[in-house]
Amino acid sequence: MQIIVSGHQVIVTPALRDYAESKLGRIVRHCEQLHDAAVVLTVEKLYQKAEATLHCAANKTIHADATAADLYAAIDTLADKLDRQVKKHKEKLGNHHREAVRETRYG
Repeated sequence: MQIIVSGHQVIVTPALRDYAESKLGRIVRHCEQLHDAAVVLTVEKLYQKAEATLHCAANKTIHADATAADLYAAIDTLADKLDRQVKKHKEKLGNHHREAVRETRYG
């Protein structure tokens, strides 16, 4: 998965880039069909914001954003939100038909 980290009114340091890539890299464990991720880090007056957009194989786009007191906490919260959304998306892709159950019950 290709991860693009950019900053809006903030300079993205190598430490921030590595931290964001490592946190978003764990999302690949849940779903291998992710193509790329675009992360935008923003600094406002009183808060820092992290946004991410993931593109999946089935033409699905997953978006999340998080705000916190510092960028590292915002990236942590963002990774948790994306992790939950990717797990939910993967569960929806599973086969939930009851054909096997019907065949065992009724022959």
